[in-house]
Amino acid sequence: MILRDKLAEIIPGLRKEANEVFAQGPNASLGEVTVEQVFGGMRGIKALICDTSEVGLDTGLIIRGIPILELTDKLPEEIFYLLLTGELPDQKALEDLQWELRRRSDVPFYVWNTINALPMETHPMVVLNSAVLVMENESFFRKRYEEGMPKDMLWEPMLWDALNLIARIPIIAAYIYRRKFTKGPRINPDNTLDWAANYARLLGTEDPDGSFADLMRLYMTLHCDHEGGNVSAMATQTINSALSDIYFSVSGGLNGLAGPLHGLANQECLRFIVKLRDDIGHTPSDAEVKEYCINLLNNKRVIAGYGHAVLRVTDPRFTAFINFGNKYLPDDEIFGIVKQLFNIVPKILMEGGKAKDPWPNVDAASGSLLHYYGLTEYDYYTVLFSVSRILGLSAQLILNRALNRPIIRPKSVTTAWLKKTLTAKNAEEKKAEEKK
Repeated sequence: MILRDKLAEIIPGLRKEANEVFAQGPNASLGEVTVEQVFGGMRGIKALICDTSEVGLDTGLIIRGIPILELTDKLPEEIFYLLLTGELPDQKALEDLQWELRRRSDVPFYVWNTINALPMETHPMVVLNSAVLVMENESFFRKRYEEGMPKDMLWEPMLWDALNLIARIPIIAAYIYRRKFTKGPRINPDNTLDWAANYARLLGTEDPDGSFADLMRLYMTLHCDHEGGNVSAMATQTINSALSDIYFSVSGGLNGLAGPLHGLANQECLRFIVKLRDDIGHTPSDAEVKEYCINLLNNKRVIAGYGHAVLRVTDPRFTAFINFGNKYLPDDEIFGIVKQLFNIVPKILMEGGKAKDPWPNVDAASGSLLHYYGLTEYDYYTVLFSVSRILGLSAQLILNRALNRPIIRPKSVTTAWLKKTLTAKNAEEKKAEEKK
């Protein structure tokens, strides 16, 4: 396989680079850890390596040095190759990867049995996670580890597991949608289609002009990765650092993705937009949108989709979705409200000093596009997010094993220790000040 051979070629160089960087200053400080960071969920502490992507305060998502807005015309398969190797594939490498995914796409019978055994009211993320976890039965990584494979070769069975998971996950996720929301029987894959277009077809959504397939390609690309410190990525990496296989690891990450402060955000944003429209009772004017938002803030509520834990600019992924909407659904009512909010909300937030980041994130726009194409079942949106994010999670795990990353084990302290340490520090500073 071309991707496997490419990794085998570049991994020695990656290992050499990592060793050289480490040797330059193993005890060098990368920054001070503050009490605010300790109590604030380790926000901003530089404590992980992630080479697949980075998120700058004023740049947004950059994948392997390429801004995400320069990758919106690429297929998710190309993005996966880029995440792993730092290069976009040529046509031969792309076709080889697509063939590899197609040949691995047969979903084991027991996955369907597991899904069908769950109550119909089960949340789609629980069903997805159950399907991922049950496939651990076939982990190449676990079997090779138990056979004694050298640790510096464990990246290869991790790659095979990743390819199996990526190949099957759209088929599984589409069936979860059709079963949960009574859309009809399972649809068989079409192996002439690319990965995301096939997913669009399997969902069963009407797509006469192919634009829904375009949306799925874009959606899968935009959500594929977001550095290593977000909840799902860090959870996945932490579990994998104990040499758990990809199924255990990704399953843990998906549990984090299911949280309201992470992967559920897109559905909450759409709920907010629909409620705004319904509360006003008609397509709102700019003045009505402004008044509605000001009332929310005055009542200590938030405006869904605005602000981000890292970014301090408009999320470029939001921009990509706006560009798509302007092309394919410029007159849609819900999408129109998204654009109204973009023109109104940042000004309100800046005038009131209500947010460090008054700009929209990706979730402020994504739900409106799904809604337009008939995917109005909000509980499914995080499954869509998961299908995409598995690309990035898998790439991170393969590289972590290639570089023999150690177990993640930060040190925790007690509140009593912290109080004692701060008291002593403050006393020292007071003495120093008195001597002056």
